[in-house]
Amino acid sequence: MAGVSQMKIVNGVAGYVLEDVPHLTDYIPHLPTYPNQLQDNPAYAGVKQYFVNVDDTVAQKIVVHNSSPRGTHFRRAGPRQKVYFKSDEVRACIVTCGGLCPGLNTVIREIVCGLYHMYGVTKVLGIDGGYRGFYAKNTINLTPKVVDDIHKRGGTILGTSRGGHDTSKIVDSIQDRGINQVYIIGGDGTQKGAAVIYEEIRRRSLNVAVAGIPKTIDNDIPVIDRSFGFDTAVEEAQRAINAAHVEAGSFENGVGIVKLMGRHSGFIAMHATLASRDVDCCLIPESPFYLEGKGGLFEFIKRRLKENGHMVIVVAEGAGQDLLAKYLKSMNQQDASGNNLLQDVGLWISHQINDHFARVQKMAITLKYIDPTYMIRAVPGNASDNVYCSLLAQSAVHGAMAGYTGFTVGPVNGRHSYIPFERINERQNQVVITDRMWARLLSSTNQPSFISPRVVAESKKNQQKPPTQLLHGDRCENNH
Repeated sequence: MAGVSQMKIVNGVAGYVLEDVPHLTDYIPHLPTYPNQLQDNPAYAGVKQYFVNVDDTVAQKIVVHNSSPRGTHFRRAGPRQKVYFKSDEVRACIVTCGGLCPGLNTVIREIVCGLYHMYGVTKVLGIDGGYRGFYAKNTINLTPKVVDDIHKRGGTILGTSRGGHDTSKIVDSIQDRGINQVYIIGGDGTQKGAAVIYEEIRRRSLNVAVAGIPKTIDNDIPVIDRSFGFDTAVEEAQRAINAAHVEAGSFENGVGIVKLMGRHSGFIAMHATLASRDVDCCLIPESPFYLEGKGGLFEFIKRRLKENGHMVIVVAEGAGQDLLAKYLKSMNQQDASGNNLLQDVGLWISHQINDHFARVQKMAITLKYIDPTYMIRAVPGNASDNVYCSLLAQSAVHGAMAGYTGFTVGPVNGRHSYIPFERINERQNQVVITDRMWARLLSSTNQPSFISPRVVAESKKNQQKPPTQLLHGDRCENNH
C-alpha cells in the first residue's frame, strides 16, 4: 500500500530476527533527549536496575530444538535511560473504542497515574466517545483524583463507540490541540485505525507518539499471550454455566444452553467449559458441527440425556453461522466497525433442539437458554485483570516517553513487549482444533469432535504455512 511505512526488521546471528517498532527519530532526526525522571523517583529507589537495556528483546517462540534458529523477537517493554519528552511539555490523550470489556477503566486510571506519578506529566485529556470524539465532542481533563476509584466500575468513563474513524479529522484535532502522546485502547479494528493514525502523523512529520493497548474480550489478538478482560470473562461465565446446570438438573431431560462471547474465536467458551466441568458440549466457531445424522449434535444430546437425564451446552456467539446461513437471509451485514453482524446462534439452536425432539424424537425436554454476554462485558475487571491492566498501561507510558510510536503493548511469553501494529493487525488469534488444548476439552466433556478427517488435515496444513501464506480465512495463532 502506497504511503505505508515498512516494518523495521533487524537480522542478527544464528537466525535472530528483531521485528522492531518505529521511533520518532526514524522521521524526525536530531530530537533532543532528557534523563529519565524515574532515577529520582522515590518509588524506584530500591530497584537494582531502573532501566531496560537497549538490546533487550523477547523471543516469540520459546519451545525450540537444538538446531532451531533463534527466531523472531520483539523489543522488551519498560523504562529507558533517556526520554524524548519533557514532563511539562507532554500533552497526552486517551481514547477507548469498540465494545465494552472488563478492565477498561483500570487501563485509563493507570495511564493517568503512570504519567503523573512516574513522569510528572500533568496534562492528560480523555477523548469522549471513541474516535469520533476527536472532532465531534469535548475532551475531559483527567487527573489522579478524577480517576481514583474508576477501576471499581465497569464500562469506560470516557464513553465509546464503533466507527467514526476519519483519519484526517482525527490528526487535525491532535495537531490543533497540541497533543503529543496518543493512547488508543481497543480491539483489532481499533488497532488498525491506530496504525492509520500513526501513518498520517508520520506523513506530516509530527512529534507525536502513538501507543495502542489491545482490548478484546474474545482474546482474538495474535502474538500476545492474552488480552485484558479475558480472565474476568471466563470467571463471570461460570455463574451462567452454574445456573444452566442447576436448571437442567432440576428437570427430567433438562437442557441448559449458555451463549458466550466469541465472534471468530472460541477461547472464552473453551476456557469456561474447562473451568466448569459441568458442561457436556462446547461449540465454537473454529470447529464446524452438524445437527442431524450419525455423529451429529442431536444424536449426542439424546444419548447424553439417556445417560445423565440432563445436559449443558456452551456455544460461542460465532459458532454455527454457516448453518444459520442456510435458514436466514440477512448474512454479510456489518456494524459501524466493519464487523459482520452475527445471527443469535443460541436462540436458533434452542429452537432447532426443541423442534427436533418434539417433532422427530417425540421426546419431551425442558430447555433453558441463558445469554449473559452483556452482563459479562459490563463488570469491572477481577484481581488478575486489574494487575495485568496496570502492567499494560505502565508499559505503554514507558514506551511513549522513550519515543517509540506505532506500537501495541502486550506480554509475549510472560514478558511485556512492544509489537508493531502490522503484527497485531495481520490476522486474528483462534483456537487450533488440532492442538492439545482442544483435545483436553473433548476429553473433559466426552463430546464428539464433529470434525471430518478432511478438516483435520486442512487445519494441520494451515498450521505449517508461514504467516505470509495464511489466507484471510486461515487465521490460526496458537498461544495456548
